Amino acid sequence: MNRSKSVLATIFILFVFVTGVYAEEQAPAAAPAPATAAAPAAPAPDVTGSVSFTGLNKYIFRGAEISARSVVLEPSVTINYKGFSLNVWGNIDTDQHATQVFVPGKDGSGEGHKSFNETDLTLSYTYNIDKLALTGGYIYYGTEYAQQTQELYVSTTYDMIAHPTISIYRDIDANPGWYVNLSFSQSLPVAKMPNGDMTVDLGASFGYYNISSLTPANKTYSALHDGMVKVGLTVPVAKNVVVQPITQYWFPLSGKAHHDQLVTVDGSIFNNNPAAHIDNTFVFGVGATLSF
Repeated sequence: MNRSKSVLATIFILFVFVTGVYAEEQAPAAAPAPATAAAPAAPAPDVTGSVSFTGLNKYIFRGAEISARSVVLEPSVTINYKGFSLNVWGNIDTDQHATQVFVPGKDGSGEGHKSFNETDLTLSYTYNIDKLALTGGYIYYGTEYAQQTQELYVSTTYDMIAHPTISIYRDIDANPGWYVNLSFSQSLPVAKMPNGDMTVDLGASFGYYNISSLTPANKTYSALHDGMVKVGLTVPVAKNVVVQPITQYWFPLSGKAHHDQLVTVDGSIFNNNPAAHIDNTFVFGVGATLSF
C-alpha cells in the first residue's frame, strides 16, 4: 500500500505541474484590435452524437476486475439533444475467466467462452451555469454475470485546470448503497494535424463506497475504495474520427478495499458484490470514435 500511495502522490504532483505549466503558456495575451464583423456562424445542430468501439486487455468497474486473461470489446453509442443524452454501452468478453469478483455465467458455466455479458443504458440531462456543468441521470446495468441493477446519479464539473468533477451514485435496486467519485482530466495539444490537434490526455479518479446487504448476513462495506490514473492520446485521423490509445493504472485506496473478505460466501465467490477487494493492475488498449 505504501508503494501505491507513493506512486499516486508522484503522478498527482506531475499532473498538477504539467497542467499548471500548460495553463500559463495558454494565458491570453493583450486583447487584439477589434476586427471587422464576420458573417454569423451557422447554428449548432440540435442533435449530435457519437459511435465508438474500444478494445482493452481487461474490463474494470470501480476497481473490480470483471475479466482476466482475455480481450474485451466495448461498443458505445451516444445521442445528444438540447442537454439530454442517451448512451448504450456494451462489454464483450472474448474469453471469460473467473476473477476475485467475477464468475462467468454466474455458476461458472461460461468459463472459457465468449460472451456479450453486459449492456448498460444511461439517460442524463446537463445544465450549464457559466463554467459549471450540472448533470443528473439514470443508469440501468444489464449484466449477465450478476443480478441486474439500477442507479441514479448527479455530478458537477467546473471548467478550469484539471476539470474537477464530483459524481454521486445511488443504487436503487439490487445493491442499495452509495458510490462517490472525484475525478480530474486535462488534454494538452502536442501536435498539429490536418484534421485537428493531437492531444495527450491525462486523468485521475478516486472513489468511496458505502454499500449494505452484500451478503445474506447483511454486512456493510464502507471505505475509500478505488483509485485510477491514466494517460492516453487523441489522434484525429479523419474528419470527425479520432483514435485513442490509453493506459490506466488501478489500485486500492485503503487496506480494507484491498483485503476485505465480503467477496466470499461460504468459501465461494459472491458474484453480486460491486465492492469486492481490489488489486493493483494495468489496463491498456485503443478505441476509435466517430462523432456526428
